[in-house]
Amino acid sequence: MPKAKTDKIMFYGTGRRKSSIARVRLVDGKGTITINGKNIDEYLGQETLKVIVKQPLTVTNTADKYDVICTVQGGGFTGQAGAIRLGIARALLEANGEYRPTLKSAGFLTRDPRMKERKKYGLKKARKAPQFSKR
Repeated sequence: MPKAKTDKIMFYGTGRRKSSIARVRLVDGKGTITINGKNIDEYLGQETLKVIVKQPLTVTNTADKYDVICTVQGGGFTGQAGAIRLGIARALLEANGEYRPTLKSAGFLTRDPRMKERKKYGLKKARKAPQFSKR
């Protein structure tokens, strides 16, 4: 017979940036970060993106206390990394409210409002106009 899984306490956080949405779960563990079923080193190629994802954990000194499991959809790798960072910060708040001042002062609880501007008619992109000629 299979062993019954022990109920682990999970903390949830949702992060968004640009068109990326990250659903983050924090579980007691050794500090492994799993993104869409892959290890962080496999999923994110650039070292700067890995640092961005780990920032809330390093600021609160909980990098080796929690395992991070997250699913991310939409956008590129940079937007996904920002969404994961916000999700981890919100989940840490749920885990312990005393982290709020440190996370807030570091700016990890603020959702980045910058989005892609919509394309306007008569233009090639949001602001790029077709070449102008007098005649």
